[in-house]
Amino acid sequence: MWLKREEKIEVEIPPEWQGIIPSQVFMEEAKKIVEEASKKDILLRVMGGLGVKLHSLNQEELSKRIGRLGKEKQEFTDIDFMSYRKHRKKVEEMFKAIGYIKRKTTLSSAASERQIYFHPKGWFYVDVFYDKLLVANHPIDFRGRLELDYPTVTVTDLFLEKTQIVNFSEKDLKDVVLLLRAHNIGETEKETVNIEYVSNILSKDWGFYYTVTTNLKGIKKLLNKIEGLKEEDKQDLNNKLSQALKKIDEKPKTMKWKMRAKVGTRKRWYNPVETDETVGGFGIWRLMEK
Repeated sequence: MWLKREEKIEVEIPPEWQGIIPSQVFMEEAKKIVEEASKKDILLRVMGGLGVKLHSLNQEELSKRIGRLGKEKQEFTDIDFMSYRKHRKKVEEMFKAIGYIKRKTTLSSAASERQIYFHPKGWFYVDVFYDKLLVANHPIDFRGRLELDYPTVTVTDLFLEKTQIVNFSEKDLKDVVLLLRAHNIGETEKETVNIEYVSNILSKDWGFYYTVTTNLKGIKKLLNKIEGLKEEDKQDLNNKLSQALKKIDEKPKTMKWKMRAKVGTRKRWYNPVETDETVGGFGIWRLMEK
């Protein structure tokens, strides 16, 4: 079992929710937890799809139109956070104080340096990562980055977190669409995908570069297939995707990048987070066949 023997969670979902946890509950709980962490001098920031949602509220109407997991389904299943390793003990104490129950450590969670907590009423679980996102096809280093935004990680880090996924799913596609529609491409961090920062990382790592650019090119090809997008959305997204790809390609590459590029996809270029079966679909290109 994932819980300690003496611990048990009774699932208590209000009947009016009809078994679906509202998105607003996830957003309010995530912000409440970040605020509680801040009171205890803990740097804790929201990541993932919920982070994208919180950072893109100016495009809420678009979010409803495209429907992250389908318009009649629960939009989120969990909350992802990033913190610093130095706060690990304080994070554990904080979650215990607010009634969350910690999942016992497994080999998997230990290897990824993450902690998992269950909501007191069994509504969802919380993932907390430290310093780096290791459960990724291309790990992302957040050290020195959490101070730059609140209550989520930066737009730039949300962008990297989503586009590093090899087995790119429909919900990931919609998260990137929402994020890009809500923000500019530029060279600053405030309300902007800092493409200079992104390009610098990708110029040193061909595998990371290949995954990100493959996903961005795939999104461009799929714009006309995404239900709910208006022409103005497609035009804006196409321009931003082209701008991002141009900046990434123009950035001078390291010798290590150039040597790895010669090998290409003949050698695996990513960390195999998913199973061989799911990766076999080659992510974004599977969506194009729908």
